[in-house]
Amino acid sequence: MSTQQGQDAKFFQRGKIEEFRAELQAAEAKDKKHQKRKTVLKKIVANITMGNDMSPLFHDVIQCIGTPLLEIKKMVYLFLVSYGRSKPDQIHLVIPSFLQDCNDRNPLIRALAIRTMSYIPIPVVTEALSDQLRHCLKDRDPYVRKTAAICVAKVYTADPRKAERKGFVELLRDMLIDENATVVANAVAALSEIGDRQDGVIFKLNLTIANKLLGALGESSEWGQIYILDSLLRYVPEQHADAEMMAERVIVQLQHANSAVVLTTIKVLLYLMNYMSDRRLIDYICRKMGPPLVTLLSSGPEVQYVALRNILLIIQRRPTVLKNDVKAFFCKYNDPIYVKLAKLEIMYRLAREENAREVLAELEEYASEVDVDFVRKAVRSIGRLAIKVEPAADKCIESLLKLIETKVTYVVQEAVIVTKDIFRRYPGKYEGIIPKLCENLDALDEPEAKAAMVWILGQFADKIDNADELLDDLVYSFLDEPADVQLALLTAVVKLFIYKSQSEVTKALVHKVLKWATEDIDNPDLRDRGFMYWRMLAMNPAVAAEIVLADKPAITTDSDRMDRGALDQLLLHTGTLGSIYHKNPETFIRNAAGRALIDSPALNANSRAVLVTLARPQLPPMAISVSGPGPVEPTRPSQPSGAANNVPLPTIMESSRSDERDLLDVEGDDGAGGDSGDGYPDGDDDGPVTKAADPYASLGGAFGGYVTDVPQPVVGGGRGGDLDDLLF
Repeated sequence: MSTQQGQDAKFFQRGKIEEFRAELQAAEAKDKKHQKRKTVLKKIVANITMGNDMSPLFHDVIQCIGTPLLEIKKMVYLFLVSYGRSKPDQIHLVIPSFLQDCNDRNPLIRALAIRTMSYIPIPVVTEALSDQLRHCLKDRDPYVRKTAAICVAKVYTADPRKAERKGFVELLRDMLIDENATVVANAVAALSEIGDRQDGVIFKLNLTIANKLLGALGESSEWGQIYILDSLLRYVPEQHADAEMMAERVIVQLQHANSAVVLTTIKVLLYLMNYMSDRRLIDYICRKMGPPLVTLLSSGPEVQYVALRNILLIIQRRPTVLKNDVKAFFCKYNDPIYVKLAKLEIMYRLAREENAREVLAELEEYASEVDVDFVRKAVRSIGRLAIKVEPAADKCIESLLKLIETKVTYVVQEAVIVTKDIFRRYPGKYEGIIPKLCENLDALDEPEAKAAMVWILGQFADKIDNADELLDDLVYSFLDEPADVQLALLTAVVKLFIYKSQSEVTKALVHKVLKWATEDIDNPDLRDRGFMYWRMLAMNPAVAAEIVLADKPAITTDSDRMDRGALDQLLLHTGTLGSIYHKNPETFIRNAAGRALIDSPALNANSRAVLVTLARPQLPPMAISVSGPGPVEPTRPSQPSGAANNVPLPTIMESSRSDERDLLDVEGDDGAGGDSGDGYPDGDDDGPVTKAADPYASLGGAFGGYVTDVPQPVVGGGRGGDLDDLLF
């Protein structure tokens, strides 16, 4: 094989159209073994591969289509695939040869012919293909049948309604119970591609077909197993026992060596768990999913990153999967930066009281690395760990103080940012470190760090003796600061005035800042806040003090978790591009159909509470009028009176379309299997679950960026039921 490739390398040289044409014509005279013709065609195909336009040779190349040599036929058909659609006026010349090859005795040639025709979406070719494709779908040779199955998806892409009228979708459905596993896998792949279209046939499995597909798993190739496993998301269990039985049959695929098969198996198990009631089985499945995920981390960095992005979703929904494996995510010295950052986020997610000491020690090591972004993220994670795990807060503060003593600018700035959040999380507990922070005031040059320090100075102005001097120095460059710092300075100066209203220095400072904010600043937010403060202080300073110094709500980093419904939707795309972007495919792939959990008697209550309904695009319910002159439409003949006259035209079309497309016994709902969300382990919720109005509202938090890492106020009081439910 390698020798043949080495010999063919000489053909990859730019050639001229006239020379190739002359060589093809010369080969017709004395070329009984077709060697000359094969050599010329190799040169032409090589030039196509290099991006050279060979379409002027269309008429000369198709003269070779009748050659009985399979290798030549392959090259001619490859040429037709490349240039067939650009030559609609000449493509009819090769249709007789196509039809002849579709009835050839050699199954390879039959399959080659229908595959080539399906890749040329021209009406004359598609029309000629219809009858031949129907015969090939029932061909005695499995190679032809499996090729024909994929061709149906191509024909459907070219003309969906025609493919439905010809009955190809029903023929694909019948192939789901074919005796050959490869044929079954290709039929599933074709139906899945059709079902994933927004205008496609609704593809859904029943229990009988799902069991038959599981029986074909053992004989299928790796790609076939992935298609079959993915199609199981289109099966909606009606009883808990059905989901549990199917999970027990699927779970053996976790031992597969192929990472894509493992991730697809995990996706199916996570889906089926929404329809289970046996807590022991759910816990058992979670324990079984952990080792395969850890094994993926021994692959190359690219596979590691895909696994890490998927793990980040999985542990938000099922934290028990990897709760004892935090050490597996400790960074190695030779990990790429994108792998290190992904591991860092997972380490934080898995941190709890039992392993907080180990995680903190690891984060301290990372804080001394040379990569600036990685160090920043590590320092930020130490602060988040202090907020998340209260027993570890003291150790985290000690670690942050050691980092501040290093005097490394970007380390100090990150430490100041997270310290502000720690002050809000534990009010009155760690104010003793404020002098240490004030010593590094001159090192702060980034807006976020400076704004955090200004907030600390204003919030604790009554405990900082020289707060007025420090703020006066910072106010010196007020007009040149970014908006965030200006807003922080304005509020801090007002707090200082409330605390020290008798000081002449403070009075002059607040007057100067308010005058700048209301007269010299163009930012409307800053100007309006300045007017508000000025009027409150002028009218009733006591009320102003109550408002400005009001108690701040407690904060927690757990509020950056993803919405339950959105999380379960994303888990239906485990192992795909959507799980890496942490976005549903319909948001970045045109015409992609969304996936969501489908309601059934077996769906658990938590998932049903946040069930997301995905509606397929419908025809407009009424005529849409556009203002302005338009074309004069011809008058329509009056319809005969009857019941049909009372039904608007779009409704008629809509109902006929739905009848036409609901073709499968395996029929169903919008796109495969589903979504909902408990974002939490089933059955552990302490309070009622409210339905999410917008499942994508918290999607930005999936990336764990600096902005979404900012702790948010706790909604509803404390770190009780929801936290216990989400974690362990």
